[in-house]
Amino acid sequence: MDAIFDALGNPHRRKLLDALRQRDGQTLSELEATLPVTRFGVMKHLKVLEDAHLVVTRKIGREKFHYLNPVPIQQVSDRWISRYAAPLVRSMSDVQRQLEGSLPAMSATAPIHVYELYIKAPPQAVWEVLTDDARTPLWQKSNMACRTDWRAGGAITFLVGDQPVIVGELVEVDPPSKLVHTFSARWSEEVAADQPSRVTWEVQPVGENVCKLVLTHDDFGGETATSRQVSGGWPEALSRLKTLIETGEPLLVPPASAAA
Repeated sequence: MDAIFDALGNPHRRKLLDALRQRDGQTLSELEATLPVTRFGVMKHLKVLEDAHLVVTRKIGREKFHYLNPVPIQQVSDRWISRYAAPLVRSMSDVQRQLEGSLPAMSATAPIHVYELYIKAPPQAVWEVLTDDARTPLWQKSNMACRTDWRAGGAITFLVGDQPVIVGELVEVDPPSKLVHTFSARWSEEVAADQPSRVTWEVQPVGENVCKLVLTHDDFGGETATSRQVSGGWPEALSRLKTLIETGEPLLVPPASAAA
């Protein structure tokens, strides 16, 4: 975690992360306007953030887009914020967002949410957990079940009790490296009005018994209620998934409502 703290220790790098939080998927030219330094200086700061996995990049055509990856920060939170303090911290963060007012603008032309993490396990181990409906409650919300027909064209449904909260269709199933499915949120009337989006899981071996997991959630059709709301859930779910795969034990994170 030293790389994360070193990256966050510089105010210029924090400003770049703030800029990506306000509008994800920016090019180097756009981010240059954020800092009073040279283009080379911005590139150096972005390289530090990439090395700490706080920023991930994607090439789309001739452009290279930069995305905020909050998963490492979530892992710091999981390690250092106690299960008693976590609900209070979340509540304070929610209040801050409400006071700040406006929601961050989203890019309609590039992937909206890109998350990247390294897992100490071979790709097959990651794939087996990811595609095992019986283990879904261990890395998603504990009250969330999954029912899936594991084939291209098959249905995938996440449920709380008997109520579907996410429904979709498997677009691509390529074990153990790639899984693509559509994502239609149903947990509120607001998100149910949105068009289906797309979730892509990519598992890449990077060494002996180590792999990189990249999750891209895109194709929202612009800024929508779904695109805003999923950004809070994915980092925690991915942190839970990493812990489960590496230790065999679920990561227990209390809900915000548990605060006394």
